Amino acid sequence: MRVEFYGIYRPLVGSKSIEFEDDLTLRQLLQQIVTRYPALRSELLDEQGQLHPWLPLYVNGRNPRLWADGLDRPIGAVEVVSIFSPIASGKINVEVVKRARGDETP
Repeated sequence: MRVEFYGIYRPLVGSKSIEFEDDLTLRQLLQQIVTRYPALRSELLDEQGQLHPWLPLYVNGRNPRLWADGLDRPIGAVEVVSIFSPIASGKINVEVVKRARGDETP
């Protein structure tokens, strides 16, 4: 299976995507990711080893949190897991930047 990393995670991994062995559950895959890339542990998992609830993670474009078996669902060879870095509201950030540089134009 392929795992794609976006945003702040790409530099931590050093690649856009990484191949992992097949027939893992999503939970097992996450453990392999943080074992291979320890800098991602606190980014992806909380202190109990659970996926952060705010982390945008998708399997073939679908949110695994909505599956009945959640993280315990097996991930097949042809599936793509996408891990995005969370972002704040663009409007708030843009307004803060505009004020900081003295641009009061809406």
